[in-house]
Amino acid sequence: MGDQHIPLPLKYRPMTFDDVVGQEHVVRTLRHAIESGRIANAYLFIGPRGIGKTTTSRIFAKALNCTSPNGVEPCGKCQNCVEIAAGRSLDVTELDAASHNKVEDVKPIMEAVQFRPSGSKYKIFIIDECHMLSNAAWNALLKTLEEPPPWVRFVFATTEGDKVLATIVSRCQRFDLRRIQTNDIVSRLKHICAREGIDAEEDALLAIARGAEGGMRDALSSLDQLISFKGDKVTEEDALGVFGLVSRSALENLAGAILRGDTARILESIEMFDSAGKNMRRLSSELLMHFRNLVVVQALGPGSKSLEATPEQAKVLVEQAGLADAGRIFRICDQLADMEDKLRYVLSVRTLIEMTLIRASRIASTATIEELMKAVRELKGDPAAAAAEVPRKAEPPVARAAEPEKAAPQPKPAYERHELPSVADLMGASAPKQEAAGVGPHAAAQEGAAKASMSRSDILDDPKLNDILLSCPGASIVEIKEGNRK
Repeated sequence: MGDQHIPLPLKYRPMTFDDVVGQEHVVRTLRHAIESGRIANAYLFIGPRGIGKTTTSRIFAKALNCTSPNGVEPCGKCQNCVEIAAGRSLDVTELDAASHNKVEDVKPIMEAVQFRPSGSKYKIFIIDECHMLSNAAWNALLKTLEEPPPWVRFVFATTEGDKVLATIVSRCQRFDLRRIQTNDIVSRLKHICAREGIDAEEDALLAIARGAEGGMRDALSSLDQLISFKGDKVTEEDALGVFGLVSRSALENLAGAILRGDTARILESIEMFDSAGKNMRRLSSELLMHFRNLVVVQALGPGSKSLEATPEQAKVLVEQAGLADAGRIFRICDQLADMEDKLRYVLSVRTLIEMTLIRASRIASTATIEELMKAVRELKGDPAAAAAEVPRKAEPPVARAAEPEKAAPQPKPAYERHELPSVADLMGASAPKQEAAGVGPHAAAQEGAAKASMSRSDILDDPKLNDILLSCPGASIVEIKEGNRK
């Protein structure tokens, strides 16, 4: 009979502070506390599942009781370290508050704190899922927790910190452990696959990390399951098929279709995902995370620590960030966030996702009022005003030497009232030029009226008007009407 199989989450459980992934802020504080000797009476670790709360508690207990530490790191070889790792140390007691939550369950702790440790520096009590303790149990521990003997230390771990009594939290040093970033999980999985001799594609490891939602234990359990399913070679298709996820490339193509306004591609992608049995609710959350990463790339660049993406993903994000401005992407994120909220109650999940993504694609491709005004200003030949995207002030009229009477005030152009220019403006009315050449005002007015009465086909063929339509996707001419100028 061969050696007994040890599950990967247990086999590669961190044994020192250096092995802990993604919790640098907690590890740094605990190390400094040990170095300076400022050990608090109680510590409270809060965070989601599988991110290292209990593991960090055990490492901290070993570091406090290790007889031959490597600086602040436990040696892992002395009797205390071996017994704590095996869970049989007399001086380190672990209590699962999920099943031992009554006053009778905490009474042994209250009795044990009166005695000194048998062979260690501290007697340490680790209470896991402490939010499950009853109020009576907490009240029984309250006095002991506030003024424990100098050889006693408490470590609490919970996934729901808001359920812990405020009187308890105030007596502890609180640490909020965060979800582990995707690229950190992928790096850890690569290291484990190399030690286990597993040939795993990087996209397969990325799919596992995405499915773990920031939990290292979940990622290792999923990898162990895939190895049992496929053996020594793991591909992305295997990971996607087991966990019902969408591939990275398919997700990026769907995001690109939204940014380009490609409705047909969006509907084809949703049809493909639904037919393949993908988790559609999970798809919406991953799309929201993708567009969140686009916002980060636009604001901070691809090298930001806030970007939860692998180097290959970062390259695609940089390309897609240039397809739309930040305002459009913010509005798309609002649509996706609203969709996630509605998915909890809707019956037709696919229909809601299709309609939301089509609406998001229109946000990304439809011209806004600001863009239309900018195009009009560029057509009028004022690039400075177009760049500023603000209406220009009306310039004072130019004095005409040929006119005996005082010149009337020049009226404000039509675009000051957020209107498209009139037909005469588009055709380049040149009455002032003719007056400067010696032509009378009456003749100039007749010439302008002649140009204004040109046929519709001549107006539609005007190159300047066509430039406006080309620069504004989705824009079209509905009616040709001469503006009423006073």
